[in-house]
Amino acid sequence: MGAMPVTSIACVDAFTSERFRGNPAAVCLLDGDAATADLITDDWMQALAAEMNLSETAFAIPRSAGSGAGGFGLRWFTPTQEVLLCGHATLASAHILWESGALDPARPAHFQTRWKGELVAHRAGADIALDLPSAPSASVPEPAGLAAALGTDVVTVARNDLHHVVEVADERTVRELTPDFAALRDVEVEAVCITAESDDAAFDFVSRYFAPRHGIEEDPVTGSAHTSLGPWWAERLGRPDVVGYQASRRGGVVRVHAEPGAPRVTVSGEAVTVWRGTLAT
Repeated sequence: MGAMPVTSIACVDAFTSERFRGNPAAVCLLDGDAATADLITDDWMQALAAEMNLSETAFAIPRSAGSGAGGFGLRWFTPTQEVLLCGHATLASAHILWESGALDPARPAHFQTRWKGELVAHRAGADIALDLPSAPSASVPEPAGLAAALGTDVVTVARNDLHHVVEVADERTVRELTPDFAALRDVEVEAVCITAESDDAAFDFVSRYFAPRHGIEEDPVTGSAHTSLGPWWAERLGRPDVVGYQASRRGGVVRVHAEPGAPRVTVSGEAVTVWRGTLAT
């Protein structure tokens, strides 16, 4: 096998201002040569994502080398498969591109994606704000075995093109859930986002996210989930700006702006770099 092109990689904790909190994402920045090298294949990206063993590894691919205009292709892989959309790794990618000087921090970062079109990130004070497609959810019957796999009764079940949204009785239920992940893999759901209204005045809602079919039992903080949770809670609370806390062990804060019926939402949060490196050649 030939020598690998020189490629930088970093780990960024997203939706947090503290290291070792939020959701860690690996961001692999492919240089102009690497982006076109025969060795940069889907299999290679999948193997690297498995090596990182984080919920997602993002691959940022310059669309016009040296342009500095913010044009990057972006793809996301879990340890086992490519995914349609990953919010926290998009936020992490924008953060590391600005921090490293690959992009001008005063300009938005534009990402072209395979399934979700163009995504744009810009700075909003301490936050990075992502312009993402909204994922409104429609009520559906409870899938067979879902409540048993989760280990709790459910209030409402809805579905969008990314996951099922399951509302439960209260915040305590969300926090204390201990799903049977083996059973959950057999339920007809791609992923499950559990949510309830928050007991803490600092947040409007809490959530957790389980995706064992994607090789992720529990995702620490899920930006893409908030493209559905934002509209869900904005409608219930009667205002477009809502704040969620994803109550995983690591935890993270996600702010969402969701206008009624709008095709796009803004998902915002902070990010912090944990380490940077270079892949061996």
